[in-house]
Amino acid sequence: MRVDHVVYAAEQDGARATAERLAGTLGVEPVDGGVHPRFGTRNVILPLADERYVEVVEVLDHPASDKAPFGQVVRARSEAGGGWLGWVIEVKDMGAHEERLGREAVAGNRHRPDGVELRWRQLGVKGLQADPQLPFFIKWEADSPHPSTQVSEDVVLASLMIAGDPSRVRDWIGLKEGEKVSPSIGLNFVAPHGTPGLLAVSFRTPQGEVTI
Repeated sequence: MRVDHVVYAAEQDGARATAERLAGTLGVEPVDGGVHPRFGTRNVILPLADERYVEVVEVLDHPASDKAPFGQVVRARSEAGGGWLGWVIEVKDMGAHEERLGREAVAGNRHRPDGVELRWRQLGVKGLQADPQLPFFIKWEADSPHPSTQVSEDVVLASLMIAGDPSRVRDWIGLKEGEKVSPSIGLNFVAPHGTPGLLAVSFRTPQGEVTI
């Protein structure tokens, strides 16, 4: 398993304007993502190296956003001012995690502006909703392109700062003793003073390290 992407909830002026600000800080070009019809959301992607990316997401005025847990968490975070929403782990065997957590993954899809459809299954958003330090899981369908392959960027996701309990996160992910989520990504935990969750993300850029 590996860290696939990090999610940033749009600020008050929407996903595109928020993505433009973040992209300017990192020195990348934002890419319009598309609508998630099942979740009532849409996104803008900041492609990174190593098939990783930043997803800037906003909620739509759509019935699905009131019913889908992902739409609910995006709405809540954006209404609180926006910011880091969570982190996402790519897994190869979603069935094993479904069995371990006792819940079923849900299907997701979106069409890029060029018409290409991306399809995946995701699991654990309700866990994030209850405990924001926890990641959720994604498995890209075999015939689906990865969002970061659309544009190649020379910016690397370096580390995450998480307010929370590393043992709680390890149990949720199902890590064995000595196993790491991704050796190339630093996971730095601090004791939460308030709500647990993703506090900051650091990137290696040609101009040096940038933390948002």
